[in-house]
Amino acid sequence: MAAKKKPQQRKGFRTNEQIVYPAHGVGRIVSIDDEEIAGAKLELFVINFEKDKMTLRVPTEKSEHVGMRKLSEESVVKKALTTLKGKARVKRTMWSRRAQEYEAKINSGSLISIAEVVRDLYRSESQPEQSYSERQLYEAALDRMAREIAAVLKLDEESAIAKIDEFLSKSARAIQAAQESEAAAQAAA
Repeated sequence: MAAKKKPQQRKGFRTNEQIVYPAHGVGRIVSIDDEEIAGAKLELFVINFEKDKMTLRVPTEKSEHVGMRKLSEESVVKKALTTLKGKARVKRTMWSRRAQEYEAKINSGSLISIAEVVRDLYRSESQPEQSYSERQLYEAALDRMAREIAAVLKLDEESAIAKIDEFLSKSARAIQAAQESEAAAQAAA
């Protein structure tokens, strides 16, 4: 596999740029290489996912097909954070079906869809414990969301998680207050 350096921009992406690869989250393009694989010459984005200690090679021609995209704009980040304030929407279907839907949203690469999963699977201290699989999906979605928010807002991941938690806990407190006032109104009636 002989690699030769190419100009450092292809398909609107350039080296040293952070991007979102739907199945893995935020990564950095470290180079754009020409490689010969099975007798065919391919131009590849070499993407490093530092946190996962993984390097991915994506043919430049397939980047759009696999959903590779630039980081979200700040307006999309604000909309995602606002999504966290909404009421959790949990369908009354079997867990296995919901889990598949959550997994699809996480791997869609859409920050808003990921925020919906975080919102729907969030549990405050006053709520019952999550099952192991719910917790795994929640943490995967939270990690994906935090990495992109950290990259867009130029924060560290811990600060991004704290920001997400702040929005989630505000929402949980508002819902709890509404439930308590409704219960008080019913008791008074």
